[in-house]
Amino acid sequence: MTQVSERLAKLSPSETLAMSQKSSELKAQGIDVINLSVGEPDFNTPEHIKFAAKKAIDDNFSHYSPVPGYMDLRKSIVAKLKNENGLDYTTDQIIVSNGAKQSVCNTLLCIINPGDEVIIPAPYWVSYIEMVKLAEGTSVVVSAGIEQDFKITPAQLEVSITPKTKAIILCSPSNPTGSVYNADELRDLAEVLKKHENIIIISDEIYEHINYIGTHHSLAQIPELKNRVVIVNGVSKAYAMTGWRIGFIAAPLWIAKACNKLQGQYTSGASSIAQKAATAAFAGDQSCVEEMRQNFLRRRDLIIKLCKEIPNIEINVPDGAFYVFPKINAYFGKKAGNRKIEDAADLAMYLLEVGHVATVGGKAFGAPDFIRLSYATSDENLVEAIKRIKTSLAELR
Repeated sequence: MTQVSERLAKLSPSETLAMSQKSSELKAQGIDVINLSVGEPDFNTPEHIKFAAKKAIDDNFSHYSPVPGYMDLRKSIVAKLKNENGLDYTTDQIIVSNGAKQSVCNTLLCIINPGDEVIIPAPYWVSYIEMVKLAEGTSVVVSAGIEQDFKITPAQLEVSITPKTKAIILCSPSNPTGSVYNADELRDLAEVLKKHENIIIISDEIYEHINYIGTHHSLAQIPELKNRVVIVNGVSKAYAMTGWRIGFIAAPLWIAKACNKLQGQYTSGASSIAQKAATAAFAGDQSCVEEMRQNFLRRRDLIIKLCKEIPNIEINVPDGAFYVFPKINAYFGKKAGNRKIEDAADLAMYLLEVGHVATVGGKAFGAPDFIRLSYATSDENLVEAIKRIKTSLAELR
């Protein structure tokens, strides 16, 4: 009998994509489903970025692109890091990939040996654990609850480090919680990491610009750590360019060279047209970014207000991204007719099939007492979705 590889068999399917697919299937049946499961802006790519892509087609940028990315794009990323983050990089330290997801995976595959440990704060983005599996490493999950705004403490970090620790993945602003580490919190974590010079820090900053507390802070801004921080970022969230698939790393040169070598063997360079669009995104007018951020902030305040009107859930106020992550375990064990809610996955399916609202159960994020709601949709959809959720939960006894 034909079987898939052990490597693939160990992987779990993406629950976020699975819920989005189930939502689409119900919609195809004519059911009015409001999708709060998907992690992408509902805005369209700004016009000046689309114009750059059209021009690239007219200018015949239709050939293979350099593996690490076009030089003009890498220069625009270097300028962005200098102007917005106060960080100095060379173009040789920038590797452009097919989305920030590939950027994270490239890095792990280049630095992790079998048995190496990777510290992953929970709640975590669903793919981190699976990527560590692909690299044959071991995930060390450090849980941070709602009472600490889902952010790990220096003490938690310290006790999780062992002689096998090779890397830590830190996502700020966070998917799935929207939590943001401020400068003081990062400095405190840095004091721990300074004592362990062999640990590589993967700093996932894809939600950098969807930030409601002001300045974005990165561990790469701490001089003693910069030479072992890999910044992961891209255009998907800030510029509403999820489908363009452009991400990048800014990394120590040896890691950048390794990722260039790896990528050269299994995907080569990212789309030539998408790269030209991304260059326009980084180098062009940034007012579109602020406009979308303000819209997300308004929606955050709206969904928090509405969720607080639902009995028996606990919710904090996230400082970034476009998710809320309410604690919903008070509904476990309850029934609606013959249907019993055993866990967050059951609750998410109940809300989809009965309330016609797509969410994602928290187990996929390492937080089984929670569900994730994306507020990257219209105000009208949010009002109706939370109304449906409230009504559906009220039927549980």
